[in-house]
Amino acid sequence: MNSHSPIGTPPAFDLPAALLSQGYRLRPETDADIPFLMTLYACLREEELEPVPWSDEVKAAFCAQQFAAQRSYYYEAIPNVRFDVLEHKGEPIGRLYLQDRPTRLHIIDIALMPAVRGQGLGTRLLLALHDVGRASGRGVGIMVEKFNPALNLYRRLGYLEVADHGVHLEMEWMPDSAS
Repeated sequence: MNSHSPIGTPPAFDLPAALLSQGYRLRPETDADIPFLMTLYACLREEELEPVPWSDEVKAAFCAQQFAAQRSYYYEAIPNVRFDVLEHKGEPIGRLYLQDRPTRLHIIDIALMPAVRGQGLGTRLLLALHDVGRASGRGVGIMVEKFNPALNLYRRLGYLEVADHGVHLEMEWMPDSAS
């Protein structure tokens, strides 16, 4: 049996007061969030699937199947994960799946809707995670696809590549690597 944090327990970290005061909040995801999460997942795959000569219906079915497989894997195979939806003024705008490990906070997934990307929110979330890591003497890790545009952000924030897994790079930020 998997040991996910039960709903109602504190998240692995709290959003900083500055984000809370601007109407952002993290809350545990529920089954009611599945339509939003599926839409978010499809947005993440849109550019990748654009050149594929499939109909929109086939692309949607493919994304739905891939979303279900990913969700099942995350829930069944990865212990000690907090599955949160990021909201802004009550509207879901992203997700943060965070695994609490003894030596690091490991980001299983962090994703934002296209309308809120590129405005510094991802950076602010990562810096908040760095603060929690620094306070607890732990790093912050993530697996990043090599073609993910956020790879440059992680490098800029001091994440170092610790392993190459083919399509993914395993990266880690350590408190002593902070500038």
